[in-house]
Amino acid sequence: MTSHQTTQTMKPATAAKKLGVYLEATPAEFQEGVVSRTELTALQADPPQWLQDLRANGPHPRPVVAAKLGISIAGLARGGVTEALTTEQIEALKQESPEWLQKERATQADVRKEAVRIKERNAERAARTEDPRA
Repeated sequence: MTSHQTTQTMKPATAAKKLGVYLEATPAEFQEGVVSRTELTALQADPPQWLQDLRANGPHPRPVVAAKLGISIAGLARGGVTEALTTEQIEALKQESPEWLQKERATQADVRKEAVRIKERNAERAARTEDPRA
């Protein structure tokens, strides 16, 4: 009995998400085809010029925009940003620093502090259960 391995493929939307790029800005041949795991690995290891340009200049998908602004995706939506932004637009937003962006950054900082506090608390609890004498 011989086993032949089938090539794993993914939809262009999934590949774009894994590459951190906005699907609608990718070349037509990328959008219309399927991407194998091997092709994805090759794109990650040695990105073609179009991928380098998209990563550098955008337009960027919402998760990338949110990360570049230091806020959550939900915060982006609360701020009224629903479309992909270019690097230039993101930089302009940072320079303008509208009130909603300042508020969302503060909220994100609080969320991160709380995550650290919970992680430390859980580590202390774990240490206490490991050492019953403590």
